[in-house]
Amino acid sequence: MLNLERLRTLDALARHGSVSGAADGLHVTTSAVSQQMAKLEREVGQRLLAKMGRGVRLTDAGRLLADHAARILSQVEIAQADIEAQRGQVVGEVRLAAFPTAARGLFPAALSTLRAGHPGLALRTTELEPEDGMRAVLRGDVDLAVVLDWSNKRLPVPGGLARAELLDDAPDIAMPVGHPLADRTEVDLADFADDDWVSWPAGEFCHEWLTSTLRSEGIEPRIAHLAAEHHTQLALIAAGFGVCVAPRLGRGPVPEGVRLVPVRQLMRRHIYAVWRTDADRRPSIRAAVAALREAGRELDGPFPPPS
Repeated sequence: MLNLERLRTLDALARHGSVSGAADGLHVTTSAVSQQMAKLEREVGQRLLAKMGRGVRLTDAGRLLADHAARILSQVEIAQADIEAQRGQVVGEVRLAAFPTAARGLFPAALSTLRAGHPGLALRTTELEPEDGMRAVLRGDVDLAVVLDWSNKRLPVPGGLARAELLDDAPDIAMPVGHPLADRTEVDLADFADDDWVSWPAGEFCHEWLTSTLRSEGIEPRIAHLAAEHHTQLALIAAGFGVCVAPRLGRGPVPEGVRLVPVRQLMRRHIYAVWRTDADRRPSIRAAVAALREAGRELDGPFPPPS
């Protein structure tokens, strides 16, 4: 009989494409992955992995068994969800991911609600950018991810995932207090055609949104500085090194020397949760979505105006 944990290891190898990636996804050592695969090969009597340069690839038999493993593991997850649903208790463990501002703006309240209402539920959290969070849910590395897209740039939700809207976020433009537009009550993006921008790192979803949005306004963006953390971006703005988009969710204290001005164009970040549809009946997932929605309702409708 095939061992479920070894099938899980094979599934991780197929999804991650490498022994090290599978080890990271399973939170084990590369040696443990290799040992599990060696045992699985002995069980099935066929080679499942072949060397490819410094790495490995799945053989035809490995790919065939990996396809079966994915379906078997999905059925196991459905069975676990059904058992949890039948029992009706919110227990066990739920692993949550969110991009940084959502982790800062939503997790404290949502996790407090879950801890108070469901003391038998173990909570695990991590920060992941939206696309990484979506992939982590698909791989089974996390149970639920809080992700985002923009009103003019949507993030496709792959098949096999369910979603729930949490809130909308209306960002502002942050600029130094000495900026010529700092006394405005509203600004247009076109007003910043000659400004340097502080942006998220290249390749991130929000960076691509910023560059494409500015170009749609006829502005070739002058990206002078890249910073992943909004606090770092605002510190650069306070020092006079450009302007940036400043979301309101999870914003925290704004440094002295920074002025926040709303944008006349409708710019909205849509914040939502995604999870695997085969885990839809798990009470822990439903409880987590409800807690996140409650945290979102406390913030939405709308955010306080910028100071």
